[in-house]
Amino acid sequence: MKITHVGGPTALISLGSLAFLTDPAFDEPREYQLPGRVMKKLTGPAVQPADLGPIDAVLLSHDQHKDNLDDAGRALLPSIPLVLSTPAAASRLDGVRGLETWESIELPRPDGGTLTVTSLPARHGPEGAEPVLGAVTGFLLSGTDLPTVYVSGDNASVDLVAEIVTRLSDGTIPGVAARSVDVALLFAGAARTTLLDGAPLTLTSEAAAEATRLLAPAAIVPVHTEGWSHFTEGPDHLTKTFTTAHLTDRLHVPTPGAPLTF
Repeated sequence: MKITHVGGPTALISLGSLAFLTDPAFDEPREYQLPGRVMKKLTGPAVQPADLGPIDAVLLSHDQHKDNLDDAGRALLPSIPLVLSTPAAASRLDGVRGLETWESIELPRPDGGTLTVTSLPARHGPEGAEPVLGAVTGFLLSGTDLPTVYVSGDNASVDLVAEIVTRLSDGTIPGVAARSVDVALLFAGAARTTLLDGAPLTLTSEAAAEATRLLAPAAIVPVHTEGWSHFTEGPDHLTKTFTTAHLTDRLHVPTPGAPLTF
């Protein structure tokens, strides 16, 4: 499999001869005026949509926030054969297939067999933040003879990671055989806004390290740690935290635009 980080939460995952794009954000640097605050994008995409090649499916953790689905990303969605997200996103966006938590969908693979995409629980911010920040989802990609890939989405809860790992190892996720995670895309960066008094809305570096221990022996690819002004712990901070935690052998910090191969 290959992972190419485009920037922010956006990554191209090539797995089982299928191409998946996470949370499309392709706008150039700009400011977004929102009720009571401004969001600022600092860097543009390392790869343009036209240079990604055919995309089989978008894995959209949520549609409510510009840093996960910006204007260019939203314009891209109608050209993608399958967009998977939350049921709430499906109610707002035409053509989106909403998955309930733990619900799976099987996709045919061009090289034979199928690949299963499963919706996983995620919580954007502290417990009780859902009325403010809305529902989000993570994803699991799995299949016979394929690496198992966990895409966290904008999840800030280590407890939910522990639940996912337990259910995955116990074989209690419907339609998914017992297994461990081989590669995890962790949305980190400790995003903070004034909406919730500065509480982290995504994994802090310390929480990402804790999740990494739970996800052993998975290789960890951190994304959504940079490119926006509200992210407070960038790649250097995360790498330093993983070094202190003796986890650097598991950490694969991507260079935007350069594929990582597993």
